[in-house]
Amino acid sequence: MRYLHTMLRVRNLDVALKFYVDAFGLKEVRRIENDKGRFTLVFLCSSDDLEALKKQPQTRGAPLVELTWNWDEEKYGEDRFFGHLAYEVDDIYATCEKLQKAGVTINRPPRDGNMAFVRSPDLHSIELLQKGDPKPPQEPWASMPNTGHW
Repeated sequence: MRYLHTMLRVRNLDVALKFYVDAFGLKEVRRIENDKGRFTLVFLCSSDDLEALKKQPQTRGAPLVELTWNWDEEKYGEDRFFGHLAYEVDDIYATCEKLQKAGVTINRPPRDGNMAFVRSPDLHSIELLQKGDPKPPQEPWASMPNTGHW
């Protein structure tokens, strides 16, 4: 068994791509437009996984995030049965600062130098974990309160 992808429904593909590609730094690696089914699938990969992706079959690459945009408006609510996405980052503080500058709310700041949570525009929770050992606590993160929920 091999992990392939996590599928997330999104309400607005442009807004979702602005978050996942522009702010979060994922790379679009494949797109499928289905006129008959009236949906678009966009597959995203982290830059650290691009080389591994090239070694996989084109139709079954991994690990990926699949954004599914149904062209006809649907109400998804805030159900979160999937849990969350998790990404390991080189510098949790620099990553959170970059996201914050891009207008992303840091819902659970990296007070411990190890873990943070943010949410996508479609309210999907994303966990950020520090690569290797946790960084020493530092401000403003160490005293920053949680915002909302994740």
